[in-house]
Amino acid sequence: MFRETVSLSGSFVAVDTLSVEAQLVERAKAQDEAAFEQIMSLYADRLYNYILRMVGNATDAEDLVQETFLRAYQGLPNFDGRASLGTWLYRIAANLCIDHQRRRARRVPTVSYSAHDDEDGEATEWDFPDQQTPNPLDAALNRELEAVVEEAIGKLSPKLKTVLLLYDVEELSYEEIARVLGIPIGTVKSRLNHARTQIQKAVAAYLSDAPVPTRAPSAK
Repeated sequence: MFRETVSLSGSFVAVDTLSVEAQLVERAKAQDEAAFEQIMSLYADRLYNYILRMVGNATDAEDLVQETFLRAYQGLPNFDGRASLGTWLYRIAANLCIDHQRRRARRVPTVSYSAHDDEDGEATEWDFPDQQTPNPLDAALNRELEAVVEEAIGKLSPKLKTVLLLYDVEELSYEEIARVLGIPIGTVKSRLNHARTQIQKAVAAYLSDAPVPTRAPSAK
């Protein structure tokens, strides 16, 4: 659950975002524009980062963030609070991204991807070359491999990509993703595994064809 730091009488305290959001939502429903601006401030960066990874274009991402908040503002009277505000906003953003990608025949991948440990305690491992090596060939191979991963993510179907990014990048739980997308948790896990498998196949294919890195002999 997100936590935010807010100022109360000049002092800063950590509070649950949900309690802050509940007040902001009620104020926004009462046509308090300042409250909705605070909601936008809370989620703008998170939504932009997610959408950018989904669509791979900064201009499109900015437009989709604005569209997300526009639809949220229009739909706010019907927001009943059964899902968290964050889940609701991600749902709007995810649907917009999927629709956007379906309209595009081709996507230019510009995402940066890193995975975290899954909820079963297993870390997602990619066989990247050592990023610390000063060897120019190793460094070049590492850049190429990152591009391979980005391209593989870009080729995922919208349904697989959104689950992958929501889980591995946005770090939502299986339950949160299920609520965002309106699908069973088992489907979330299945799509996540399928997405990772496709990326791992792309990495394996690249590694099988990549030149073997050479190390410069150590100085004696």
